[in-house]
Amino acid sequence: MDYFLIITELVVLAAVFGYINVRFIKLPTTIGLMVITILFTLGVFVLSFFDDTLLNAEKYIINHIDFKTVLLDIMLSFLLFAGALHTNFEQLKIQRWPVLVFATLGTLVSTFLVGIGMYYGVQLVGFQVEFIYCLLFGALISPTDPIAVLGILKKAGVPKKLKSKIVGESLFNDGVGVVVFLTIFNIAVRGDGHVDPMEILELFGVEVLGGIAFGMLLGWITYKLMKSIDDYDVEVIITLATVMAGTAIAHKIHVSAPLAMVTAGLIVGNDTVRSSAMSEITESYVDKFWELIDILLNTILFVLIGMEILVLQFEADYVKAGLIAIPVVLICRYLSLIVPVKLFEKKLDFVPKTGLIMTWGGLRGGISIALALGLTDDMNREFFLVITYVVVVFSIIVQGLSIGKLVQKLKKEEGLETD
Repeated sequence: MDYFLIITELVVLAAVFGYINVRFIKLPTTIGLMVITILFTLGVFVLSFFDDTLLNAEKYIINHIDFKTVLLDIMLSFLLFAGALHTNFEQLKIQRWPVLVFATLGTLVSTFLVGIGMYYGVQLVGFQVEFIYCLLFGALISPTDPIAVLGILKKAGVPKKLKSKIVGESLFNDGVGVVVFLTIFNIAVRGDGHVDPMEILELFGVEVLGGIAFGMLLGWITYKLMKSIDDYDVEVIITLATVMAGTAIAHKIHVSAPLAMVTAGLIVGNDTVRSSAMSEITESYVDKFWELIDILLNTILFVLIGMEILVLQFEADYVKAGLIAIPVVLICRYLSLIVPVKLFEKKLDFVPKTGLIMTWGGLRGGISIALALGLTDDMNREFFLVITYVVVVFSIIVQGLSIGKLVQKLKKEEGLETD
């Protein structure tokens, strides 16, 4: 019953805050929900001096939800399948090589640059943190969040071929980022600094390549099942079963469930499969169903992100370190994109200022917070959790609200076409 009450409270809060945003504030959904939730939580703090009922209710919700498990092991699979299902497969296919390089090499380079930058940056506020823990922060903050990116880019007017790069990278680099994070995490736990290249390759191969291969199998099975019948309600249930059973099996065989769901979603959602396996009414119902799932889980997720403020220790020096981390993360993101952009810009006719738009449009979100929650106390967990939260809030609110204006400005200055 506790879990039913918690879910009920979250859905009610999401509905109320969503209504307030749409009716009065009119911000993009993800941004509006998080802003309202943060303001609500701060208001609850003030009210707690007179009556702590609401504060205790919020704390009850947060304390009974394992944010890391809920997001990474459950919600992420549904959100990534929904996002991949509505991604332009043909554009992604054209941009597959830069997307691959952005998601792998770009994530690795960013991890080490952020690690180095933060190692020296935190010393400005009087902290001495081991380099390996700064690398861990680099690994958890480098992947762009597909949930935040997909939600905000819809209204930003980004050109299709550039949007496919940003979305494609964000769909895949979370899996790569998690593998990099786990590798550095294991090295930090051992404390001997020993790095076994074969162990890293095995982990990468099993988690990433295994996840993609499993996703291709799931997508093919789903396609065959949907092609063999013409019943829209059963076909919608088949797609739901694909995500739920696929996630459970992926966890059991130790492959990346998020990457499996991205791959399966891209296969089921591409135009060839749609035209041969779905009738017009089935396609409409499948799309509407997964749009609703996407919206519902997104609203709950960003309400949870806003409420996570309750578990943070906002010491002044921690916040200062977070403010230092913002430019460090952005600069390192831009530097990590230089080589991939130069490598492909002429061959694939990149739009002007691709690196700048991808830097400002590469938002951080729940995945970074979830990974930060997985740190141990020995790894300066509270310190890096506050820094991560500051970067995520800045990313979603400031970058999210201004990416559309940046695109419009570049459209005028560089002749950028927002098709």
